[in-house]
Amino acid sequence: MTVVAIDGPGGSGKSTVARRVAASLGFVYLDTGAMYRAVGVLAHEAGLDLSDEAAVAAVAATAALRFDDEGRLFAGERDLSAAIRTLAAGEAASRVSALPAVRRLLVERQRALAAGGDVVIEGRDIGTNVCPRAELKVYLTASANVRSRRRYDELTASGHEVAHDEVSRAVEERDRRDTTRAVNPLRKADDAVEIDTSELTLDEVVAAVERLARERLAR
Repeated sequence: MTVVAIDGPGGSGKSTVARRVAASLGFVYLDTGAMYRAVGVLAHEAGLDLSDEAAVAAVAATAALRFDDEGRLFAGERDLSAAIRTLAAGEAASRVSALPAVRRLLVERQRALAAGGDVVIEGRDIGTNVCPRAELKVYLTASANVRSRRRYDELTASGHEVAHDEVSRAVEERDRRDTTRAVNPLRKADDAVEIDTSELTLDEVVAAVERLARERLAR
């Protein structure tokens, strides 16, 4: 079993890069951020206070989150793929991911999924907490301006009406929450390879990560 762990802040390119690298290597792709987004969305729909740790943890415990073969996330039989890709879902994910009980539940599930075979797993604490013994750890980053622009382009391309300033503020707030939370904050693992994607094309980043992964596989 080989684990490729990809971490980094929002808008650094984690999801797209991880998905493409997994497809190239023939590995399973796991998006842990989608799981926090799903819990946030479900908790919000239930009318819960997203700071109520016990109530939100109960949602995480009973949501029956699963990925299908195409990487889509379901809660039971409900496809959440579209619902979790909004600015509000990202905000909700940032809030619920700071709750220790929620993190414990989802990290346990993420580790179980990662133990199932060769995987490319991405998130914000994969190399430091979820899979600290991963064969390859990559930390993707980019300037805040670049990441905000990417997130804005992604949202508008999906049909969401958002202002660029609103997206920028959301990215900055997400960064603040992720890097300062008490439990497993976002940070680069000591043995991770850092790649600044600000001036790189998507193909260049994918090629760099794939090259690193193949080098590790060849050892």
